[in-house]
Amino acid sequence: MRIVRWRPRTGPHLLAVDACVAGVVTAAYVALAGHGGSDGLPGFSGPVWAGWLVATGVGAPLAVRRLWPLPALAVVLGATAAATLLDITRDPYLSTALALYAVALLVPPRRAVAALALTLAVSAAAVITGEAVLTPSGPWPEAVGTAALVWLVVGGAWAAGRAVRQRRARAARRERRLAEEALAEERLRIARELHDIVSHSLSVIVVKASVANHVAKERPEETRDAIGAIERTGREALTEMRRALGMLRGDTATPHTPDADAGPHPPGAGSAQLAPPPGLDDLPSLVRRAEQAGIRTRLRTRLAADLPAGTALTAYRIVQEALTNVVKHAGDGTHCEVTITADSRGQVHIEVVDDGAGRAPVSGRGDLRGGHGLVGMRERVMMYGGTLQAGPRPGGGFAVSARLPAEPAHGTVPDRREPTA
Repeated sequence: MRIVRWRPRTGPHLLAVDACVAGVVTAAYVALAGHGGSDGLPGFSGPVWAGWLVATGVGAPLAVRRLWPLPALAVVLGATAAATLLDITRDPYLSTALALYAVALLVPPRRAVAALALTLAVSAAAVITGEAVLTPSGPWPEAVGTAALVWLVVGGAWAAGRAVRQRRARAARRERRLAEEALAEERLRIARELHDIVSHSLSVIVVKASVANHVAKERPEETRDAIGAIERTGREALTEMRRALGMLRGDTATPHTPDADAGPHPPGAGSAQLAPPPGLDDLPSLVRRAEQAGIRTRLRTRLAADLPAGTALTAYRIVQEALTNVVKHAGDGTHCEVTITADSRGQVHIEVVDDGAGRAPVSGRGDLRGGHGLVGMRERVMMYGGTLQAGPRPGGGFAVSARLPAEPAHGTVPDRREPTA
């Protein structure tokens, strides 16, 4: 997995703000350079151009502190130290603090710490030298106190920049994690859909192809029926695959291929129709396909309320996977009963029960391992905060029972210990 690194964003509006701050600071230092010592403190007595040069060095680099933070800090720190030694400075290194904030925010931690240490050393040396050695304005303890105040200001600015950097880095990691979780969830959804479509259809096709192969010589009419069933199942699977791929591409109108048994249709009619997600109304065709594979299936539905499209799709997929397992593991002649009930509150109960009396070489459903069918069913059920029970019946056969509440409970982590088909 790639290491997530936070990358700072510098917009034009931030650069405009920095330019305004740079102009204000430069103007303030120009005023300080022209201010005499009438307040009792030593004043700048050098040439005007020197004062303007120092003022420009203190303020102008702030306009590019987000673009080149370390060079901007170096110029500002040097100019502020010069202003201190020339008795221009009347503030606790605010310009240096602004530049150091940008360094802590934008520069990698090691270089940012080194910049902080250098800034503290230079500022303390400049303050103590200027106020206690060159032009003393008070005793040594006063100069040390002033240096401590400068340290507090620049150190606080550095700490603030560092805190903002860490907060933004955490936010970036959180967004990355959420994106990866959404991607994983989408992959699981796609895998479930493709498994349900391909597994069910291919199971029916394999069974009917096996029947056709065995009766090709003795009963050619049954061979034709089996081939017709294979063709219809293939067309239906193609329709569902087109719908699934259309959803992945974000198509607003996915072509719908009519079923083979729907009769002839005019050219272009299929592309003019939309294919909605399958629901409870599509269960009879699902049962018909199971019957074509030799499963004697009975469907019973008792609905006291209309189901949302998502719940109906989940119910359809659960029944589809359960019937696929019956076709694969129980065999021709098995009796299967599908029951779907929904109460007035929208809670759904799904049961798929078979007697296991078919002519299958090996059932093998007592230990369903190596596939993804029941895992997919459990993931669908857990998305709704429901329950799923699946296993052999005491009297023979297999039973799948699922309960779906009225509202989905997103974010639930499915139990992957469930055996699969």
